[in-house]
Amino acid sequence: MELTVQKYGGSSLATVEQIVHIAERVVEAKAKGNDLIVVVSAMGDTTEELFELATTISKNPASRELDMLLTAGERISMALLSMAINDRGCEAISFTGSQSGIITDSKHTRARIVDVKASRISEELNNDRVVIVAGFQGVSSSKEVTTLGRGGSDTTAVALASAFRAKECEIFTDVEGVFSADPRIVPQAKKIDSLSYEEMLELAAAGAGVVHHSAVELASRYDIPLHVRSSFSRERGTTVTSTSVTEAKCVKGIAHTKGMVLATLHGMASGGEAASSLFRELEEAGVEARLFSKSSLPSQGGVLLLVAPESDGERLKEACELSLSEQGGTMELLSGVGLVTLVGSNLLWTARVCSDAFAVLASAGIDTHAASCSATTLSYVIPGEKTEEAVREFHRVFIEEGSAARL
Repeated sequence: MELTVQKYGGSSLATVEQIVHIAERVVEAKAKGNDLIVVVSAMGDTTEELFELATTISKNPASRELDMLLTAGERISMALLSMAINDRGCEAISFTGSQSGIITDSKHTRARIVDVKASRISEELNNDRVVIVAGFQGVSSSKEVTTLGRGGSDTTAVALASAFRAKECEIFTDVEGVFSADPRIVPQAKKIDSLSYEEMLELAAAGAGVVHHSAVELASRYDIPLHVRSSFSRERGTTVTSTSVTEAKCVKGIAHTKGMVLATLHGMASGGEAASSLFRELEEAGVEARLFSKSSLPSQGGVLLLVAPESDGERLKEACELSLSEQGGTMELLSGVGLVTLVGSNLLWTARVCSDAFAVLASAGIDTHAASCSATTLSYVIPGEKTEEAVREFHRVFIEEGSAARL
């Protein structure tokens, strides 16, 4: 019997009515003869509400206690969904992350999965039950409850799919799949039928919110097919595998993130050791920084450009200042910027795409603070208030018209 892992996000479980709908969908899938593991997020905005509750009590809540609190959200949704499935004549059982055997390291609020001890889930699958697993959480080797940070439920689902060699991992959300841009900004955005792991990883890292980049990276490593689809539709969504359907257009999608900070570090040592040390410090501080570009000039030393969420700004500043103080370097911080990324294939070798991308920004009067390119991405750091305009203009030229984005 084939096994499928399904993951339902908070927007799919926001109300009792939606939980009942998901239960019916799970029962239907089980009736087709599939073994099922269902990973759930907390209902709606529960996680955010619990975090606000914690910060009302304490300005700096202890990370251990924060994990204990936040994991309650998934416990609620897993139990309710299991009840609804059982009431429909299909046996289900719910497990927390620790009961599921999700073993993590000991970093509270941003733990990483190090092992999956799957015996208890296997036993219940052998009893022909649907297993409901609380996403976003696990337990350390010292038996401390941990959370996995942003995108934790996606990561839980892919980790379980890998452990059980599932035929696929279905990521259910409130949209039909992965679109060529955010449909809330670009109504003309088109659903993408298929993407490679590399393309999906770039879109996710650049701000496409349907799947977290850490989950895509894990799926790529273990070759777990992903199917991103709507909880409220029977239509197929977007498949993500090792290869994607080749299209005439170079640019397949445009992702964006607002509320970013750009850090420019001058005087970094030209060797890789200084940059490596800096990124270790950033990781320890829990900063999700992205290397935008690195260069080294004899007259200026190394120049490093980093982008990170503004919420990580203070920790980014502290880590960079510590690193630069040892080298006599300087730093400039620019807040309130946006990151817009074009994702596709052969972009590095298609000069016209690069040319037209800069022309799009110039014609719209949008300044470029920084730019970088690779074989699969063109990324631009621009003023935050211009981000959505840039997305719309890029989409018009490269997706709707396609005039400069064909191979």
